[in-house]
Amino acid sequence: MDTCDVLVVGGGPAGSTCAGKLRQAGLDVLLLDKATFPRDKPCAGWITPAVLATLAIDPEEYRRGRVLQEITTFRTGLINGSEVVTRYGTTVSFGIRRYEFDHYLLQRSAVRQSMGEPVSALARHDGGWLVNGRIRARLVVGAGGHFCPVARLLGAQIGREEVIVAQAAEIAMDPDQEHLCRTPADTPALFFCRDMKGYGWLFRKGSFLNVGLGRMDRKHLGRHMRDFCVFLEQRGDLPAGLAGRFRGHPYLLYGGQGGRTCVSDGALLVGDAAGLAQPQSGEGILPAIESALLAADTILAADGDYRRANLEPYAARLVTRFGDESMGIPSSPISSGILRFLGARLLSSGWFARHVVLDRWFLHTPILYSSPQSGRAGQADR
Repeated sequence: MDTCDVLVVGGGPAGSTCAGKLRQAGLDVLLLDKATFPRDKPCAGWITPAVLATLAIDPEEYRRGRVLQEITTFRTGLINGSEVVTRYGTTVSFGIRRYEFDHYLLQRSAVRQSMGEPVSALARHDGGWLVNGRIRARLVVGAGGHFCPVARLLGAQIGREEVIVAQAAEIAMDPDQEHLCRTPADTPALFFCRDMKGYGWLFRKGSFLNVGLGRMDRKHLGRHMRDFCVFLEQRGDLPAGLAGRFRGHPYLLYGGQGGRTCVSDGALLVGDAAGLAQPQSGEGILPAIESALLAADTILAADGDYRRANLEPYAARLVTRFGDESMGIPSSPISSGILRFLGARLLSSGWFARHVVLDRWFLHTPILYSSPQSGRAGQADR
């Protein structure tokens, strides 16, 4: 029988970050994951500088033997429409390979691990938890992504929630394909579906090309993905014959209808298990890391008493950081239709592309507004 103070289920950025902070504070932590690392993870693999700052990662140290692609420019537009090129003149984001990034964070956490072991049984036992019939833990942290078994135990209606569905592939190019690839490494492309219910991306990271598309509805996702690839090939952005195996993954946007219960007696949810992806962009890495640190702070403050009342401050901290999810995401068919129409028209505007789509939705920086007549600029409220 293995015992620990805290069992973290899931070795992604949320799990490894939470586990690492708890271990550094002196708790006995065990991390469990059904996969063995390094492992592939369907994802665009795009992080903002805030991720590196929050994790105190030295960019020069990280890029030794790993991909850390600097991003200075973006191409945005509608699929089968025109595009806008936005140049920042400085590094505003980074491209990473999740295969490398997640493994790096897991190794850096230096926690005890049981890899390649899925959760087959999870039950309350003697004031704590008995997992897989062999692990006793006083507290369980669910960090296993959208399908996390801890989330299911806490009441997540997996399969019946309103989710974002996406498909992505990270394709290794041979030297000839890399030579023919027209996509600049520092310039990701973001192309929105014409109904504004999703977007596709094309992102080069050295000899790898990441292609994907996510939508707010799961109908005909494969068709949308194929149409997007045809669009990219016709433009010459995606080399002909460069095929990849697209893998799907769902996730919840923070503030969606219902939301997930993130706190219970002896249990917390972090990252995608808690449904924290950014509403506009679907970004999940930074919210996962921030929630993991907030969870760790709450666990340490509980000082070994993991009853729900002592873990509830975590839920309040999530609201403080991410907003009140009870407000929900606007879903009125009328308002949504108007917003989609306006969004599609505004995507051709260089100002809208930079200050709303990129600065606000994807880079999470304050909006700058300016008067076309006066040229004056100021900072709008976020």
